[in-house]
Amino acid sequence: MTIQNQEKLEQEKWLEIGTIVAAQGLRGEVRVYPSSDFPERFLEAGTRWLQHPETGNIQEIELLGGRYLPGKNLYVVMLEGIEFRDQAEALKGHTLLVSDQDRLDLSEDEYHVADLMNLEVFNQKTGENIGIVVDIFYAGNDLLKVQLYKQVDDQKNIEQQDKDLSAISRKSKRKKFKKKKTQAPTILIPFVKEIVPIVDLEHNRLEIMPPEGLLRNEG
Repeated sequence: MTIQNQEKLEQEKWLEIGTIVAAQGLRGEVRVYPSSDFPERFLEAGTRWLQHPETGNIQEIELLGGRYLPGKNLYVVMLEGIEFRDQAEALKGHTLLVSDQDRLDLSEDEYHVADLMNLEVFNQKTGENIGIVVDIFYAGNDLLKVQLYKQVDDQKNIEQQDKDLSAISRKSKRKKFKKKKTQAPTILIPFVKEIVPIVDLEHNRLEIMPPEGLLRNEG
């Protein structure tokens, strides 16, 4: 593995292609959960980059080869300098990256993960801006995790709850009442043409046609 100037590396743009989730066997191989639909990212030898899950530091590493595990949606890859299981286990949680300049050609209606992150999400039926894409999950159909913007009614309920707790606190000085922490609700939206008909990268937005019940199950 090659250590390079971190400040310079952090200024670069990167594409996430997968995450190391476990060691494989005793010879230093690692299992990678892909966030790229391009098998060559894991099968063809060449330069990749590793990002530490806690520090965010990035370092260059050579991928020597790999293979796909049928039925598991995982790749097993060999990395230069990683020859023993304990070395492989130490890489759990690291993200595999390639340079943004190493983008592969995409077909129509295909997108890089990095381009979909932080897109504003609009309900095509109402024109309302309902939230922002915060994550992507990979299943039979890819799923967009959307953090919903808090509704006015929710805020009113919170303000009323604060008033109620304040009144109770004045009546009883012995008890301390803690406000419940509120988290912005999220939903999972299948990334299919029927539900997400428009992806407008130029204007940093996408539009959805939510099926009945999708936006009610906020969690």
